Amino acid sequence: MVGILIAILSGMLMSVQGVFNTDVTKQSSLWVANSWVQFTALAVCLAAWGISDRSSFAALWKVQPKYVLVGGVIGAFITLTVVKSMNTLGPAQAVLFIVVAQMITAYVIELLGWFGTEKADWSMQKLIGMAIAITGVVIFQWERK
Repeated sequence: MVGILIAILSGMLMSVQGVFNTDVTKQSSLWVANSWVQFTALAVCLAAWGISDRSSFAALWKVQPKYVLVGGVIGAFITLTVVKSMNTLGPAQAVLFIVVAQMITAYVIELLGWFGTEKADWSMQKLIGMAIAITGVVIFQWERK
C-alpha cells in the first residue's frame, strides 16, 4: 500500500513539475529552464545527502554495469520532452501519453528482462490492461464535431 501511495504522489509531483517547468521555459528558454531544474534538483539532493546519508561518492565508480550511470542524462531529456509535450498538448493530454508510454515501455523491459530486471511472464491480463489504457487515450483525444 505504501508503494502505491508513493507512486500516486510521484505522478502528482511529475504533473505539477511539468506545468511549472513549462511556465519557466515560456519565460526564459528551454535549455535555461532545463538547467535550472537540474541545478535545483542537484542542490536538494546534495542537501539531503549532507543531512541524512554522507556515504562516499566513490561508490559510483564501482557501479556495474556502467551504462546505468546515464540516468541523469536521461533525466535532462525527460524534463525537455515533458516541457515540450505539455507546451504543445496541454498538461492532461501530455501526461496521458507519457503514462501510457511509460507503462508499455516498462512492461517490455520486464518481459525481455532488460537492464538487469527480473524477467516477467507474458500476461494476457496486462495486455488487456494496456489495451484499455490505449483505448482511454483514444477516447480522451476524440472530439465530437
